[in-house]
Amino acid sequence: MRVSLKWLKELVDVDMPVEQLVDRLDMTGTKVERVIKTGQALDGVVVGQVLVKEQHPNADKLSYCQVDVGAQEPLRIVCGATNFSEGDKVPVALVGATLPGGVTIKRAKLRGLESEGMMCSARELGAGSDASGLLILPKDAPVGASYAEYAGLADTVLELEVTPNRPDCLSMAGVAREVGAVLNRDVRFPQWDLRTSGEPVEKRVSVVVEDPDLCPRYTARLIRGVRIGPSPDWLAERIVAAGARPINNVVDVTNYVLFELGQPLHAFDLATIAAPGGVAKVIVRRANDGERLRTLDGQDRVLSPDMLVIADANGPVALAGVMGGEATEVSERTVDVLLEAASFDRASVSKTSRTLGLLSESSLRFERGVDPELAARASERAAALIAELGGGEVAPGLIDVYPSPVTHRSITLRCGRMNAFLGTAIARDEAAAILRRLGIASEATGEDLACTVPTFRPDLEREVDLYEEVVRIWGMERVPSTLPGGRQRVGGLDASQRIERRIGATMRAAGLNEHIGLAFEDPRRVEACGFELGPDEALVELLNPMSNEQSHLRVSTLTGLLEAVSRNQRRGVSDVHLYEVGRVFRTSSGRKLPKERTVLGAVLSGSWDRQQWYERPRPLDFFDAKGVLEALFESLRIERWRLDAAEHAWLQPGRSADVVVRGEVIGWLGEVAPHVLKTFEVDGAVAAFEVDVRALVRAGGSVARYEEIPRFPAVKLDVALVVPREVAAETVASAIRSFGKPLLADVRLFDVYEDPHGAQQRRLPEGTKSLTFSLEYRAADRTLSEDEVRAVHDRLVERVCAKVGATLRA
Repeated sequence: MRVSLKWLKELVDVDMPVEQLVDRLDMTGTKVERVIKTGQALDGVVVGQVLVKEQHPNADKLSYCQVDVGAQEPLRIVCGATNFSEGDKVPVALVGATLPGGVTIKRAKLRGLESEGMMCSARELGAGSDASGLLILPKDAPVGASYAEYAGLADTVLELEVTPNRPDCLSMAGVAREVGAVLNRDVRFPQWDLRTSGEPVEKRVSVVVEDPDLCPRYTARLIRGVRIGPSPDWLAERIVAAGARPINNVVDVTNYVLFELGQPLHAFDLATIAAPGGVAKVIVRRANDGERLRTLDGQDRVLSPDMLVIADANGPVALAGVMGGEATEVSERTVDVLLEAASFDRASVSKTSRTLGLLSESSLRFERGVDPELAARASERAAALIAELGGGEVAPGLIDVYPSPVTHRSITLRCGRMNAFLGTAIARDEAAAILRRLGIASEATGEDLACTVPTFRPDLEREVDLYEEVVRIWGMERVPSTLPGGRQRVGGLDASQRIERRIGATMRAAGLNEHIGLAFEDPRRVEACGFELGPDEALVELLNPMSNEQSHLRVSTLTGLLEAVSRNQRRGVSDVHLYEVGRVFRTSSGRKLPKERTVLGAVLSGSWDRQQWYERPRPLDFFDAKGVLEALFESLRIERWRLDAAEHAWLQPGRSADVVVRGEVIGWLGEVAPHVLKTFEVDGAVAAFEVDVRALVRAGGSVARYEEIPRFPAVKLDVALVVPREVAAETVASAIRSFGKPLLADVRLFDVYEDPHGAQQRRLPEGTKSLTFSLEYRAADRTLSEDEVRAVHDRLVERVCAKVGATLRA
């Protein structure tokens, strides 16, 4: 919601700097996304005066002018407009200026003559819809002055983030009410005087609502004899400030009332509505399957029975709550205007809007909920403005189909309970004053308040909702801080929560940054990665996705992490080290709810260090990711874990493994396959892993085991074993550990050797490799003798060779 500060100040007194107002709104729950200074788009546009107007020698429809803009010399400008004369004052865009439409003014030659700027129309300046000629300024306009400052176009616009439960703040009146409550100011709501004359509206129009569940209220009003033309400057200025484009006086009025009161309206050209018997019949119904409608954006839409339409005897003329039809739009030929103000079902409008990919200011408000009580008032306001600006005559009466009027909700606010609940001491009269400024009437009954909730606040359903309204205006920052009561502290982190926090701390200590990604997924990316699903498993599809790219729930954190790597690389950041603790989802037939797991995912790209004069940075690879995983397991005191070679479609063969803890596969580790990196537009290698967090919680040790510092020296021996090439080093190391107890204290692989391909003289039998281990023997109670260690060592080597099919290398 865009809020013009100039417009807002006409409704409520705001006597503070905009920064303070933004802070006050943020503190009360109305978040200000950004502050926009308007008029800056017109930098370089000044007031000029036409000194000389001559016929262009090479073009019949162009003029060659000399224009005074307050500089030392007049500018020479070629112009195609005809509605100006010598002496007129007009806006002039200087060379280098960029107009609101994105056009940058350049020095150019037009039919052989040089043009040093451009004289502008109202539409080119975004100040109106008239493009038929130049915008002629009053004679007292100061030559050379900034046009934006002279025309009063400089404004401050607040862009508000309105939460879905506050549809009342999607209007200037609603925001003014909110600001008035925050600043303790009275609000000056719009006032008008509607005069009617002529034949009643019922003589020319009838309305039938076939589905009142989807259209609780529909009103129609008739304005005859309207003259269509450009809007006055004040109206065009406010339409632009609200984020829309001026079109003509009638359409602009409907948009103006939408922004002012929050009620979407639509204007039909009555002559285009089928009128059997001389009475235009408006029908509000569900669309027939396959019906078509060309909407105002020029697109042909295929409709379905779950969409509500406004129709006449010949077919649909508008999509209810979303957009009107092209055939019935108000144009220069329009004389009589049929004005619609209605209330439509939130879910119906939302589904129609998203199915057709058609979002509008109207659909945005109907999706949040429009007060049905507002329709007649907004229709009256718009009719009065159309009659004033278009010279029309408003027909007496209002067609109002409203079978089930909404009722006001009554809630009792118990002030004593509110203060006990909040820990405050807010007086009853003070609470009543706050509620009154918010539009909530109340009557004192002892210490309590009997409150009547207005229909424009559907979010207020319970007594605690009124507590929130009172305390957010009274000031959350004024609520005193107190310690929890009771003799014992209640609550705290359980074991799994402590381990999850330790996981995050360990990952950050290892040099990774936390990534918080969306749980939504594009199924095409899942297919490109080749993630493995069980025989009865499938992706979880959303019933009402925001877009096709977010239509399913994710099965892995890898896609979001790779997207983050790609986004960083596009911005020049090549060293990206990220982790995420998040949920992944899968479903299967027969399950009402999807299977949900919490996983830890991580990606490493680039290098750890930047370029140095003494060495080049080393690209991160499989073993760096393995090192991070080792640090994690050490932090969680997980001892029985290993990596088993495995192949996964999204990882490079030979550089991928399963992570096994206590015999259970809990995740994977490896370097991402090139075809996956290409899909995400990632350059360079990326190492990644993903493990199940619940498995880590189950395996993690809660108590650290104390070991005494060794008092006796160790004996170190090396052994080189020749094994078949397919035997993993971890398999050999595990065998050494199992046969070396109790004297074997440590095993470390420090050399792997294979004969070079095509070697003339082979040192090892073909198809084998040499693994060299450093073994450390120690006893806790004595110094080991050489003979004792040799006996244990020889027996260990013999048993390991028999176990893994190894031979002792000479």
